[in-house]
Amino acid sequence: MNARHILVGLALVASSATAQLSQSPSYKFLEAVRNSKNDDVTNMLDTPGQTLINSRDRTTGEGALHIVIKRGDSLYLRYLLTKGADPNLRDGKGNTPLMLAIEGGQNDLVDILLRNKANPNLGNSGGETPLIRAVQKRDLNLVRVLLNGGADPDQTDNLAGQSARDYAHNDDRATAIAKVIDETPKKARRAVSGPRL
Repeated sequence: MNARHILVGLALVASSATAQLSQSPSYKFLEAVRNSKNDDVTNMLDTPGQTLINSRDRTTGEGALHIVIKRGDSLYLRYLLTKGADPNLRDGKGNTPLMLAIEGGQNDLVDILLRNKANPNLGNSGGETPLIRAVQKRDLNLVRVLLNGGADPDQTDNLAGQSARDYAHNDDRATAIAKVIDETPKKARRAVSGPRL
């Protein structure tokens, strides 16, 4: 067998594996959500014993909520949440649906997520929290919504080691945001204990 036959054989195996993945129930569910095939999504989620609601795309890590958040679909978002979708599911970059709603400027979706137990303190892979991103966007209303939803203004990111409070105070154009954050008392930090030596 020569190298060409081996390469052709490997290509056939790879395309077969891709075809099998594309036919998995999770793949079909996420494709139905992407393409707004409402009847297909409903039928899949109404199947007894199904566990598709929090399926994640193998390449991006996106779940159904990430998909509907990106297109700003509040009706679909509410439906998926009533079916048990996890509002804190992270994609491959650590972004929660709440973070994506903030990035997309979809404040109405932020409200829906917070009412459905989205954690405003979950940072992405860089440690950026939804509140840090709202401060960076200079969105005063969104900062208020997140603070009222329990966001911690003193939680730091992993990249710069700064909190939302720090970012607000370091930005001369965010004085109103800094004032609102300063009205939020600092939370007492629990001491981290380790072994005694």
